[in-house]
Amino acid sequence: MFDKKSVKEVLTKNERLMALGHWFILRHGRLQPRWWVRKILNRFYHKIGKNTIIRSKHSRHDLFPWNKFEIGNDSDIENFTVLNNGAGDVILGNRVLIGIGSVIIGPVTMGDGSGTGQHVFISGFSHGFQDPEKETREQPLEKHPVVMGEDVHIGSNSVVVAGVTIGKKTQIGAGSVVTRDIPPYSVAVGNPAKVVKRYNFETKCWENTRGLQ
Repeated sequence: MFDKKSVKEVLTKNERLMALGHWFILRHGRLQPRWWVRKILNRFYHKIGKNTIIRSKHSRHDLFPWNKFEIGNDSDIENFTVLNNGAGDVILGNRVLIGIGSVIIGPVTMGDGSGTGQHVFISGFSHGFQDPEKETREQPLEKHPVVMGEDVHIGSNSVVVAGVTIGKKTQIGAGSVVTRDIPPYSVAVGNPAKVVKRYNFETKCWENTRGLQ
């Protein structure tokens, strides 16, 4: 049995082997992995839990063997979704729900019981633009993982940008743009998203925060 980590290290240190590996996995100029990678190779690398449903007939799941794709038990990924681990790991916990038309681009981690509404965009990277002499697609990606705790829910038509951490039991209102960390046990809404409620464990109530408009 070979060591996957060792194989990856050998490939990344040899440009010719790296180019050959990419050719076997990707057609030139395409971002979608070849059929045999999606249907056969990825089964040896990715982990899908019991009773999990991934509706892929009307979806685009560009999943590659060089990064992790893991999803726990009793989870559900709806139709018309996009999943992409090309830039980083996508790790989804147990009982995760990804709503219709949503996009998840790694590196992204979602805790147990978390989920999205419809048409939510979550990405753990942004395109580099530091060198104005080069096209954006020729520059290195800026990767900053998105981390969502347990039982976090993202409302429909929302955006979560790279580098954001959302604490557990937090609700993000529909149409929000999350550009900074959100603490646990909160409700955040707006563009940019701001916390409007926090759970008070002493009073056992959700209370409005200061500055609520």
